[in-house]
Amino acid sequence: MNRLLPLLIAAVLLAVATPAAALQPVTRVAEVAVPRITVTRDGDRWTADFILDRDAAVWAFRHSALLRVGGQPWRPDWWAVETPGVVLDRQGRYDVLRRIDGGPVPRRLRVVLHPRQGDLQADYDPALMFSDGTVALFSDQFDLIPLESLDAARSLPMDLNGLEVEGSPSSVTWRDTGGPVLFNGERVEEATAADANTYVLFGEARIRQGEGVTTVIDPGLPSWLGAELGGFTPRVMKFYVDRLGPSRAGAPTLMVSWAGPTAGLSSMGGSVLPDLISMTFEGEGVLDPDKAALDRAHWFIGHESAHFWMGSNGLKYQFARDAWITEGGADLMAIRAISAIDPTYDARSELQREVDDCVELARNQPVSTAGERGDNRAYYACGAVWALALESAQMRRDGGDFFAVVARFQTDNAADQTLSRSEWLAELTRVAGDGAPAGTIARMLDVGVSDPALALAGLFDQTGVAYRLDEGHLTLQ
Repeated sequence: MNRLLPLLIAAVLLAVATPAAALQPVTRVAEVAVPRITVTRDGDRWTADFILDRDAAVWAFRHSALLRVGGQPWRPDWWAVETPGVVLDRQGRYDVLRRIDGGPVPRRLRVVLHPRQGDLQADYDPALMFSDGTVALFSDQFDLIPLESLDAARSLPMDLNGLEVEGSPSSVTWRDTGGPVLFNGERVEEATAADANTYVLFGEARIRQGEGVTTVIDPGLPSWLGAELGGFTPRVMKFYVDRLGPSRAGAPTLMVSWAGPTAGLSSMGGSVLPDLISMTFEGEGVLDPDKAALDRAHWFIGHESAHFWMGSNGLKYQFARDAWITEGGADLMAIRAISAIDPTYDARSELQREVDDCVELARNQPVSTAGERGDNRAYYACGAVWALALESAQMRRDGGDFFAVVARFQTDNAADQTLSRSEWLAELTRVAGDGAPAGTIARMLDVGVSDPALALAGLFDQTGVAYRLDEGHLTLQ
């Protein structure tokens, strides 16, 4: 599925609940006519009341990613339209609201929500579910696009970056009859905003204030994970600050949910929004802090934290097909940061996993279309391998590492904070002193190669990455 910190010695204060009479609503209204939605939790009942700003035959939800497990849309099963004659279903790549008879969707309608845990492909989870009943909803899941027909909905491409579509971000109001909501670190009786790009928390929250990070921790989370999140996260972020300078949006809130000790599972998922990191842990495999679980937790924290500089509010990609730039870059940043903090960390094994996954996922198909196939892991793995090649070329040139490259990207792209594919490949050509490495990556991106191991071996030869190739298997040295 884009993609922030002052000096981390600064203390962070997050507002806690105050008496209801003292709470004030927060309003950041849209300046133009937009759909307006009021989301209300009343005990166990959740509703979303829509007031649409125009007549349209179809309204498509801008955020319509599929579930990672099963590859199915989530809204048709999790939301129920109460307004007669209106249905919510999947048309093309998007969930839509439409009338059964084909007429304009009523300007006012109600949808009953059934929030639940669900990991999406390359997008923010609709809800974070906490074991004590606290729920956090992703704010922008209600953004709508008005369309003139079902055919128009079916023809919408997956990547809307650079494409002009009707409508603006919806204005959403969040209310909880049981008490205040937590919005942008503040307890308020209700909040109204458009394009909030955050999670809104309903219910009580266990809040911890630490050095440079404030956490909202699920009380059911295994205690060792809570300790690691509280202790290791500031160390990783300080490393990034030392190498790349303060990020752009201030000290973050870390929101951590626990989906339970599911048998046979060891799952860590997460994402980064402006000044907020969300994480979800699940499975019996993370109940105890063995070495493997500890390393995975550290890597996960390192990757998500890296997005404050490479992705999200740092350097963003231009198009969704370029996610390899930020996801692979964050992978390599995490590996290097953890290696500097923990001398027992096996960076080579993690890098080898990236190589193996890239070889498997890039065979006979373009990496640039991996998202359309649901193979988003290709962006992470191949992006990390290509970043490794760029780092190696930099080291061979002047001894610098990948952070030196990222710092240069930050300077060169300070105006728009966007790192395009052409800019990334041009930097590789400049550093390597040869256009061949960029040509190899371009072929893997656009056409695909029949033997990715051989293609990567050639890339490594061109950039100085040490490896051996035995019977078609590429092994880092």
